[in-house]
Amino acid sequence: MKMKRYRENTMVDAMKKVRSDFGDDAIILSSNVVKSKGFLGLFKRKSVEVVAGVDKPSAPPVVSVSANVLEERSNNENRTSYELKKEMTEMKKMLKDMHQSAAHSRFPDEIKPLLSYLEQQDLATDFVSHLGEELFNRMKSEKKDFTTEEQLDIVHQLIEREIGDLPFGGISFNKKYINVIGPTGVGKTTTIAKIAARALLEKKRKIGFITTDTYRIAAIEQLRTYANLMQAPVEIAYNSKDFENAIEKLADRDLIFIDTAGRNYKEKKYVEDLSRLIDFSLEMETFLVLSVTSKEEDMRTIVEQFNKMPLEKFIFTKMDETGSIGPIFNLMRDYRIGTAYYTDGQEVPEDITEVDSEKLISLLLKGAYDA
Repeated sequence: MKMKRYRENTMVDAMKKVRSDFGDDAIILSSNVVKSKGFLGLFKRKSVEVVAGVDKPSAPPVVSVSANVLEERSNNENRTSYELKKEMTEMKKMLKDMHQSAAHSRFPDEIKPLLSYLEQQDLATDFVSHLGEELFNRMKSEKKDFTTEEQLDIVHQLIEREIGDLPFGGISFNKKYINVIGPTGVGKTTTIAKIAARALLEKKRKIGFITTDTYRIAAIEQLRTYANLMQAPVEIAYNSKDFENAIEKLADRDLIFIDTAGRNYKEKKYVEDLSRLIDFSLEMETFLVLSVTSKEEDMRTIVEQFNKMPLEKFIFTKMDETGSIGPIFNLMRDYRIGTAYYTDGQEVPEDITEVDSEKLISLLLKGAYDA
């Protein structure tokens, strides 16, 4: 091993020398703080003594690299990483376009733009193909080409036929308990505040809140803030006994809104915990809140976990944060569950819309005129 002793004012200075002589393979064998004797024992100075070496006796001399060169190298690496990601994105898009082109090859050119738009909205491929077949058959039977408006009108009717029998619209006001469930981060507390504020302001109902979200103090405080603005009571339920007591305390309320804990509901345990905590046999409407910014696969996993519960309808949040809402229709078709509301902002109670099938389909097809 080649070794060398260094004495410098600071450890930083010593390490610079070590790196200059031995490079990044250097090994620090010892380091000590050394005090000089000074003059007559006075004016003592501290310095650092380092013994370093390298296991490669024949290591080539280290070439000093300036900061500019290192920075340029870093920039080049970043550019290479960016370019690779860009190429991968372009390849994925190209493969998707090729797949769409092959899937739509049997259809006339007049309807391909609309079908491509629907797939860009992440509507299920089999459903898009079904809509294409129906549209093409109508063209053949009527022996005419359809304008964009006519195509959209027909597709609107076809989608309505698929989901029109599902339940839509907000709370019924026929049941006392409104239960809002869903995973963490989807905006349940804000959503429940919006619905409750509408019930208070528009329907003049006496409202109260129960929260089972005892895992996050911030969530309780957030709900309390909303409740104070509405002059409504809030009860906290840590267990099933607390839940029963809360119901008794709020017996004089017309509507009781239940804000549940946001947990990782991909795990079955948390769903079972919720089932033990809340009495679902009550006169209750249960809404599952999902964010449209989530992956459809993740949303499906959550629906599967909650599907044994008496789910009334979906509520979809963060509509203002996405450009594709096809997964909403995919979930409704596959699970035969309708939609009550969608939210598109944080303002309470403004940024929430009660929906019906007509409104939701129109929202899906809104951008198709530019396709």
